Amino acid sequence: MSAYLLFIILTLILTCFYYIAKKRSLLLVDGDIKKLHSLPTHYGWAAGINSFIPGFIILAIWTISKDNLINKLLISQLETESASLPTFELNALLSNIKNYIANGTGDESLAVYAEYYRNVSEKIAWSFFLAAIGVSCISGYYTLYKMSPTVNSRNHIETIIKMMLLAFSVIAIITTIGIVFSLLFESIRFFDQVSITEFVFGIKWSPQTAIRIDQVGSSGAFGAVPLFMGTMLITVIAMLIAGPIGLLSAIYMAEFANKKVRKIAKPLLEILAGIPTVVYGFIAALVVAPFIRDTGALFGLEIASESALAAGIVMGVMIIPLISSLSDDVISVVPQSLREGSLGLGATQTETILKVILPSALPGVVGALLLATSRAIGETMIVVMAAGMAANLTINPLEAVTTVTVQIVALLTGDQEFASSKTLSAFALGLALFFTTLALNAIALIIVKKYREQYD
Repeated sequence: MSAYLLFIILTLILTCFYYIAKKRSLLLVDGDIKKLHSLPTHYGWAAGINSFIPGFIILAIWTISKDNLINKLLISQLETESASLPTFELNALLSNIKNYIANGTGDESLAVYAEYYRNVSEKIAWSFFLAAIGVSCISGYYTLYKMSPTVNSRNHIETIIKMMLLAFSVIAIITTIGIVFSLLFESIRFFDQVSITEFVFGIKWSPQTAIRIDQVGSSGAFGAVPLFMGTMLITVIAMLIAGPIGLLSAIYMAEFANKKVRKIAKPLLEILAGIPTVVYGFIAALVVAPFIRDTGALFGLEIASESALAAGIVMGVMIIPLISSLSDDVISVVPQSLREGSLGLGATQTETILKVILPSALPGVVGALLLATSRAIGETMIVVMAAGMAANLTINPLEAVTTVTVQIVALLTGDQEFASSKTLSAFALGLALFFTTLALNAIALIIVKKYREQYD
């Protein structure tokens, strides 16, 4: 049985109980809606939701636990028939059985276990399937049985909606806490092996540890300063390009452009946001970087094929729509009375924009710039293709650099052992990014709070 099929059936049950409860509510008062405490649709939704939620909970439990439950039953069967096998061999045998089921080829001796696996899977699926349908029908029928003209179905529905919203909020909070603690715990394991002083202040990054202790480079260097400098350099270049262009384009769209120009220009500008980052990476590697190198050669400058300047320029172009669109929305909602008051006092349109509109919209503009900065800090593909992966400690935009996100991807690519300092360093880099973003948010909140108090 498929989980999707069960979800569709539960939705159909919800629909059926909705219409049945709606008609029943009218029958209870002989069609006189005024005698009902709530609208007929409220009674319908109450019955439908009450029938759907219990079945959906069983569906969720089935989806989450079915693999573990089947594996435990199969391992129990294997232990009964092969009591002498150690745990790791049982797990390997379980993996071979799954491969046999998936591919249909392999050791024929696994056919018996494969058949047992299929039978157990089918029985468990039918059990959850029938339980979900049965519980949904019982819950819906009980709601119909308790239905009366005095029942406050509207408040019941609103309570359910509030509980659902609360559940989604709790899930989001728990997810955030889980991410933070996973980064924190793995980073603590890393700092048990590598000094935090070396990580924060070290100027050499070489996490490629050797297999043998006597091999050259067996103790890697984990100084993250080159990564932080590379990230900062590329982000600054990107923001120097995207910030002015995005903000000025937003001012033009909101204050100077007529409706026809705005209708055409704004969608064209926002098309840039829909281009995949890998395409920007190709443009940076095949067009921008060679152009910068060739231009520099004309002036006698030796520029690397992969440079921070190429990555920063293309990244800046990529985040222009983000700043432009958000700033445009913020500027557009500034009260018209502020514009009219400034113009009425004799100020020009430029003076009104600079001294009235932009200060009023400053919290939103700061938020747009912060979001764009975070987007630039987290970009990976453009840096890989245009700036390279060399951890150079430099502020020269014409040299190759790398960023924190690029190194995280490199460290976690392929089969990795999560007990080595090399792999654990990725979590320490992620934790550093987290605190960097947190600091940016704190600064933005201070600015927003200050100017909101001034212009409220």
